[in-house]
Amino acid sequence: MTKHNSKIHVPSTGIDSWKGLLADPDLHWKPKKSAHSLAVSWEHAIGYPNPVKVALVKAGIDSEMILAIPEYQVYLDSKKAPSQNDLFILSKDADGLIVMMIEGKVSESFDKTIGEWYNYTPSRKSRFEFLLSKLEIKLKIEDILDLRYQLFHRLVSAILVAEEFNAPKAIMIVQSFSPSNEWFDDYSKFVKTLYPNTNPTVNLIEHSFTQSSGTKLYTGWIKDNFKKV
Repeated sequence: MTKHNSKIHVPSTGIDSWKGLLADPDLHWKPKKSAHSLAVSWEHAIGYPNPVKVALVKAGIDSEMILAIPEYQVYLDSKKAPSQNDLFILSKDADGLIVMMIEGKVSESFDKTIGEWYNYTPSRKSRFEFLLSKLEIKLKIEDILDLRYQLFHRLVSAILVAEEFNAPKAIMIVQSFSPSNEWFDDYSKFVKTLYPNTNPTVNLIEHSFTQSSGTKLYTGWIKDNFKKV
């Protein structure tokens, strides 16, 4: 394998630039599937896609996008099995930098539940404890067996990168291209279990938690217009 510096990123030349970044391009790069839909949505936008921009403004986040990096890997508790985020956005507002992790969805699920993923091996136990520590929540494994593992490490990815950039806001957004918002219930259950005072709603980005460091965590589900992709 050719050596490369993962900190170096090259500009996009269009929608097809995103394809080569996928783990399995032939499997995942198809029109009206999440990877392709996300690329079309962001490449055709001036800054944020309109549904994302509207939700941010509604949340009181008047921000300017600085850069976007598709398929952004974030290492968690080890240099193995990084979280591969569909899209990392770095923005800024009057308070400073903002880190956003965007998860694109059409009809695909959020993969395994914690119950399906957690096999009580030392590595899984270490990963699980790391995720909970970064989220600053006190939940037992029995409390979250039916929650989706993918959502945990996507939200933690936002936290870790916010720490790296010293950003006062970290946001995890599910950008859905499903006309019926498939899998919203799984997202809602995840957010409400971690942050019981939240009220997950389609096209709403809400402040879910403020960490001990002062970083404000936001979560949101944005419905995009599937017809345009």
